[in-house]
Amino acid sequence: MDSSYREIVHEGLWHNNIGLVQLLGLCPLLAVTNSFINGLGLGLATLLILVSSNVLIASFRHWIPQEIRLPIFVLIIACAVTAVELFMQAYYFKLYGILGIFIPLIVTNCAIVGRAEAFAIKNTPAKAAADGLAMGIGFLLVLVLLGAVREILGQGTLFSQAHIMFGESAQWTIHFFDEYRGFLLAVLPPGAFIGLGLLIAAKNAWEQRVSAKHAQPIEFVNQVSS
Repeated sequence: MDSSYREIVHEGLWHNNIGLVQLLGLCPLLAVTNSFINGLGLGLATLLILVSSNVLIASFRHWIPQEIRLPIFVLIIACAVTAVELFMQAYYFKLYGILGIFIPLIVTNCAIVGRAEAFAIKNTPAKAAADGLAMGIGFLLVLVLLGAVREILGQGTLFSQAHIMFGESAQWTIHFFDEYRGFLLAVLPPGAFIGLGLLIAAKNAWEQRVSAKHAQPIEFVNQVSS
């Protein structure tokens, strides 16, 4: 993989993750991640819109006037959102009903507009697609991880309602506890804030641990040389 594409992937998945570092798109992230399937559905929709809007903006970047670029970005993103929304209404109507207003609200998602302004307008369609894919997957992983944790704690299950995405044969619900009454806080908005805070803390702790490991050999060499 080219070094520039490797950097784009690393930025999107980890170093500049939309949900854990940039802290953008928190409204849908916190609102619908009360189950794994809900997080997966919104994550895939956001991923498709992010990639398609990035590619379109990068393709027309030479013809987009700087003075009116933001309204044009919103128009392009709105077209991508409409296409995804109509697709979900046709093939995943139950999931669309659950996600509700958060699908059309992707038009105003700061993460989508932010990538258009910060990256897509300045790069080729290939790099814009890679950026959208990396950022989208990074956001998707946060959504499904938070949704899985909240579902397990709140309902004692995992993959409940998988049939609304994968068909009636997808009876994949895993029950972790017998006669579990649920933990209400986990499925309420405060539980989403707490869960996201713990994910951010875990990421920061991991980065500090890795940095400390890399710093130790350097300090040892300096001590020996002195």
